[in-house]
Amino acid sequence: MSQPVIRVVGLGKSYATAAGLFPALKGVNLEIHSGEYIAIMGPSGSGKSTFMNLLGCLDTPSQGDYFLAGENVAQLDKDALARLRNRTLGFVFQGFNLLPRMSLQDNVALPLVYAGIDKETRRATARELLVKVGLGQYAESLPSRISGGQQQRVAIARALVNQPRLILADEPTGNLDSHTSEEIMRLFGELNADGITIVLVTHEPDIAQHAKRQVKFLDGEIVDDHLTEAQPC
Repeated sequence: MSQPVIRVVGLGKSYATAAGLFPALKGVNLEIHSGEYIAIMGPSGSGKSTFMNLLGCLDTPSQGDYFLAGENVAQLDKDALARLRNRTLGFVFQGFNLLPRMSLQDNVALPLVYAGIDKETRRATARELLVKVGLGQYAESLPSRISGGQQQRVAIARALVNQPRLILADEPTGNLDSHTSEEIMRLFGELNADGITIVLVTHEPDIAQHAKRQVKFLDGEIVDDHLTEAQPC
């Protein structure tokens, strides 16, 4: 099997509280290979969101090692880590996080600004991705002019703009109705079929069923890890 795109070894995270250190994660070991589609599950306080923040390099572990695309994240300086994140990871959040005064096209293109890509290429790439998610006709619209489900599609297009190997999605259907949630999950299935690795956090079993593998957290530990028969896209 190929080298895992994600490998964590003895990963732990503790937070200081008035009562002392609270272990949110306790020595987690996990490998995720290229092309997998994984749902991270667990009740509130189980450690799944902490784990996702560590995978996204949005937080640092208290112990253990995290290898992203074969590189030990802890050994990278700030610039090297930023480059690794930009070329490897795409993020999709529950709240969409679109800038309200920018067009959909400019929202999608924003990561390319930070990457130093010229304006013409940025706009062409962003429009192409909006077409891919079915929103090409709204490229010049503001986020307020489209529905929540459409805004999440824009957020997915933005996550794809740097051609990442891996998408991390944190409760991507949490603000959507059931019909729209199914549409978003169908889109994730299509992206995975194109070879993109997807890791999503969800507390909803019907959403997790779309994934090919389910990993369940409880009290900061993995208590279940199994393959599932994913629903058709």
